[in-house]
Amino acid sequence: MGLGETPTVQVSRLRPGETVTGVFACTRKDRLTTRAGAPYLALELRDRTGTVSARAFRDADRLGGRFERGDLVRVTGAVERFRDQLTLELSDIARVDPATVDPAGFLPTAYRDLDELDGFLEHLAGEVHDRGFAELLARLLRDQDLRAAWRRAPCTRGGHHAYLGGLLEHTVAVATLASELCQLHPRLNSDLLLTAAITHDLGRTREFTYGAELGLTDEGRLLGHLVLGERLLSERAAGLDDPRRLALLHCVLSHHGAGGLAGGRFGSAEALALYRLNALDAGVKEAFEHGLGPRS
Repeated sequence: MGLGETPTVQVSRLRPGETVTGVFACTRKDRLTTRAGAPYLALELRDRTGTVSARAFRDADRLGGRFERGDLVRVTGAVERFRDQLTLELSDIARVDPATVDPAGFLPTAYRDLDELDGFLEHLAGEVHDRGFAELLARLLRDQDLRAAWRRAPCTRGGHHAYLGGLLEHTVAVATLASELCQLHPRLNSDLLLTAAITHDLGRTREFTYGAELGLTDEGRLLGHLVLGERLLSERAAGLDDPRRLALLHCVLSHHGAGGLAGGRFGSAEALALYRLNALDAGVKEAFEHGLGPRS
């Protein structure tokens, strides 16, 4: 299976009597014993279309040493019906490198079309007229690896926009709100606010790993997306003078609130606006996805 290729065998299409080879997420792994005392593996395999139980009776310990729960695995087996449920009787199973498989085959994805969102992102970037900010955005948008990560990343693992493409969807929403707010409040520096809205969550592109589940990179776990975003922007902001660079970084670093900043206060109306707009989109999205009550 080539890089980025989506598995062709799907849980929803399994039929009794078939012999299949495919890639699935292993979401449960138990080593059990038969009545005769022989070990076997009892698994749950998942893709975005559903889940199926699986068992391996032959060479259970050898096969079990090849993977862990939470891995993506390539399996070969026969589809059978057991107690009115489909199950896979496995003859082979091994871990698959997540980098070689399209995570969209196993993880939830954005509801909106990513190509359309990409177009909106480019349009919004085109509304920035300050030369320094516009050149920074152009550098970011020309980076194909960054653009691919921007399309792929979620915003969170269990909160708002917790699906592939969620980052791009949220970015476009916050930037759209920023553009509208600047029409209502023309004293806002629209170039600064729109640039900050487009880049505020850019650290998310380095925060996550993709496999059977969304995970965190070492950078994401130890530093978090605010620090990662500051680093990424600083790497690309060589063309900005100090006032613009500091104003932008202040907005990005305070978009979850000013409590972590020196003095604990917003240093600009644009930073305050970004904080409010980010919270607005995140809060409304989370209400739709998780409800209005307190989360357990």
